[in-house]
Amino acid sequence: MEAGRRKAEPCVACHGRDGNASIPGTPSLAGMPAFYTHWQLIMFRDGRRTDPQMAPFVVRLTDADLADLSAYYATQRPAARPVPTDPARVAAGRTLAGARHCLSCHGPALLGQQAVPGLAGQDTTYLRRRLRGYRDKTASDLDGMMTMIAQSLSDEEIESLVHFIASVEIAR
Repeated sequence: MEAGRRKAEPCVACHGRDGNASIPGTPSLAGMPAFYTHWQLIMFRDGRRTDPQMAPFVVRLTDADLADLSAYYATQRPAARPVPTDPARVAAGRTLAGARHCLSCHGPALLGQQAVPGLAGQDTTYLRRRLRGYRDKTASDLDGMMTMIAQSLSDEEIESLVHFIASVEIAR
């Protein structure tokens, strides 16, 4: 854990001291399943997932570095990012999440599990960008499940899902 904390120092500026980002569009890493974070870092390192801000940080990370960072962030407590939500969109998003089995994979509290990320507490700008990326095939996921699920989502449905996810309180 200490190794992961030390190795996370360069990440603090964007992802926050405890893995809870405050910059719009930047994902929080706190509480993410270690398996998920580890694979995302591998995908950044080998170019399957790209981001101009992440690239310089991951290019020289070793497998041990990735494991240490993933383990560290998994132990951090996720925090909510309060945003206003539209009750009608929340309700529509809840229905859509049920129909698309979002809670089956991401968990009933949307905190993720194994290779599936936590969604509760994530930035709404980031969530929109990722869902649109999966739909438009400009973002990749480990097993292709999100790409397949997102193919038929309209912008309106994505917005409703984002409002629903933003409304989920993080269990303490």
